[in-house]
Amino acid sequence: IKNLNFIFIVIIFFSIVIFLRNYLMQTLDKLDRHILNVLQQDAMIPLKELSEKVNSSVATCQRRVQALTDSGVITKRVAVVSPKAVGRTISVFVMVEMDNQHSYYQEQFERKMRQEDEVVSCYEISGDYDFMLLLHAKDMESYHAFTRRVLTGEFHVRTYKSLFIMNFTKADSGIIL
Repeated sequence: IKNLNFIFIVIIFFSIVIFLRNYLMQTLDKLDRHILNVLQQDAMIPLKELSEKVNSSVATCQRRVQALTDSGVITKRVAVVSPKAVGRTISVFVMVEMDNQHSYYQEQFERKMRQEDEVVSCYEISGDYDFMLLLHAKDMESYHAFTRRVLTGEFHVRTYKSLFIMNFTKADSGIIL
């Protein structure tokens, strides 16, 4: 009966999370969505210019951006840098299969990925592999050093598959609303 109670609590928890996420999406009005679309194209846009683009006052835009940030809709404002322009000539998707599915080892691997400068994205995925990484390396030698340092030994990687990016046709992080 303890297991049933635990399962029931987990189901309720995830139901609440899903409800809140959906509720938040429903509470984004047309102005919020317009502000988000503009900011996703240029996060450094001055408030005055943002307010002109969305046909609202500077004060309203400032309040809305702060509210969107406080509520977790805006998680970060960043500049997108060309890997090639900063000397990262090799971009690679790496599919990683762990040799142990225990959450301790997965969390250990995730912590290591957060520490690695070359790794720009780390996704836990379903299917034949456990993680998919996107990394930008200076050259083949530095990528090889990464694989020896991180993808062998203590981090419980069974196997990995490197998919070298030949061309960036579209590399966008925006979600048009």
